[in-house]
Amino acid sequence: MPRIATGATPSPNIWNNPATYELENAAVDPDGVLERAMSERRTWAGARVLDVGCGTGYHLPRFAADAAAVIGVEPHRGLAEQARRRCAGLANVEVRQGSAQALPVPDASVDVVHARWAYFFGPGCEPGLAELSRVVRRGGTAFVIDNDATRSTFGRWFRAAFPAYDPEAVQRFWTVRGWSRTPLDIRWRFERRADFEAVVRIEFRPEVAERVIAEHAGVEVDYAVNLWWRTF
Repeated sequence: MPRIATGATPSPNIWNNPATYELENAAVDPDGVLERAMSERRTWAGARVLDVGCGTGYHLPRFAADAAAVIGVEPHRGLAEQARRRCAGLANVEVRQGSAQALPVPDASVDVVHARWAYFFGPGCEPGLAELSRVVRRGGTAFVIDNDATRSTFGRWFRAAFPAYDPEAVQRFWTVRGWSRTPLDIRWRFERRADFEAVVRIEFRPEVAERVIAEHAGVEVDYAVNLWWRTF
């Protein structure tokens, strides 16, 4: 297998720093806002779930607790191997290496798709959207979680780090393609200040990261996200 699946969009934060990204996963949404919002729109109990860009498999065990089967797809071979080790004791979980543009699953074979901060960032992700249309069964639902850069403390940091990012253009992209938007308020909550600082440094370029660390006290951050979803 190649180290990186063909066509994959680089994810420097987790690809280069998987241990630190694990701290970020643990800190995101301690109140379960995202999970509740998804399950209110489409439960995955008894379903066949596809997690696109599953990374080290952080979310796979949670889906596996209720789903009939879970497939994680990850373009980075090393991360896919970590995900397999994480789920080695779960008979209903399988991890495959592949990209969002060429999902290694059959046509009309999954009921629920989950993509969290992975590939589906708006303009440019059309090949991946075509793949979702191919693999999701009729009546199935896909969820895409992405930053809402129009508000929140994290949104302000994100705009400073990526000034060319146009959140209005991203929202138009999804809306005209028939996706619904649910704006949500979550938070980061870290166990230690050092963990917060480490995560900030993998998410933002150095000058922005150091400014964030200097200006923001404590271990919690308010964080606005968009839950994009579509039933096929």
